[in-house]
Amino acid sequence: MSDPSPTRPTLGITALGMYVPERVVPNSDFEARMDTNADWIESRTGIRERRFSAPDEYTSDVGVGAVRDMLRRDPQALQDVDAVICATVSPDALMPSTAALIGMQVGLTGAAAFDLSTACSGFVYALSVAQGLILAGSARRVLVVGAEALSKVVDQDDRNTAILFGDGAGAAVVGPVPAGYGFQDFIMGADGNGGSSLYLRCAAPQLPGGFPMGESVGMNGREVFKFAVRVLGDSGTQVLAKSGLTTADVDWVIPHQANVRIIEAAMERFGLPMNKTIVNLDRYGNTSSATVPLVLREGVDAGQITDGQQLLLIAFGGGLSWVAGTMKWWGGAPSLKADNKAEVTA
Repeated sequence: MSDPSPTRPTLGITALGMYVPERVVPNSDFEARMDTNADWIESRTGIRERRFSAPDEYTSDVGVGAVRDMLRRDPQALQDVDAVICATVSPDALMPSTAALIGMQVGLTGAAAFDLSTACSGFVYALSVAQGLILAGSARRVLVVGAEALSKVVDQDDRNTAILFGDGAGAAVVGPVPAGYGFQDFIMGADGNGGSSLYLRCAAPQLPGGFPMGESVGMNGREVFKFAVRVLGDSGTQVLAKSGLTTADVDWVIPHQANVRIIEAAMERFGLPMNKTIVNLDRYGNTSSATVPLVLREGVDAGQITDGQQLLLIAFGGGLSWVAGTMKWWGGAPSLKADNKAEVTA
């Protein structure tokens, strides 16, 4: 790991919040309209239930919910924030950005704002981008939100996708932290050749090369599974080496929550036991860009993630994209301490 220069600030997460909609959708809800059953879904994915947003509740709404939870825990959390990044693949609109809509509602009018679209890897991607903005002198602190209302863009009669995805949001502020804490290194990448394995159309009816896209989220589950297992292991190993760390140094692996079998395979590749990771997809399903911050928030509230621990963040998503990051957790801010209100809803 390269040491920061004397003038380079050490940056990390300084505030954290989460939000999940009130409506709980158990696996049994899918039995009446498709060829499946609750036990089959859980055995294949690890998911028992997920949250769906209300009919008039969209991505900006769940994102605002996560920021308000952060402010409940720390009323000063947004001080000096002058940029907003929203990682999402289910934006309210292509323009205005969901980031701008969130910023407007939480008192950050005038802050730079843009959306980032790498699907499930988006939140960790955005942490790296936020770090870059601050190091470049373009921002003092950055609000990063991973927010999704995937129930609005998934075909609820498609067994390949409907059983997997849920709605929710996590929010974090990136800013200066004490020396010895914070982000160490990131590895990011994407391969458009895998675009036909996980997609959601917008203006074009087909991908380059002629692959047709339907109106809802499309996924080749087998290809995505193989890709995920390989890339989570490879990117995690690469970023540990870049940081001068080994798996023995890792206190917690914080993975994207897509499928428990993928997480188990990745942990096996790292040579780490499952008790070194945190899994909450059984209750929330795959919330795409929101999964990593939801795990972080719940891990802190449960007293699992504590000050000074070494974290490895790993995620994959549409693109196909991947990202891994290392960070030394700083628990010194008000919202980074355990909270007895571990689940936040409307």
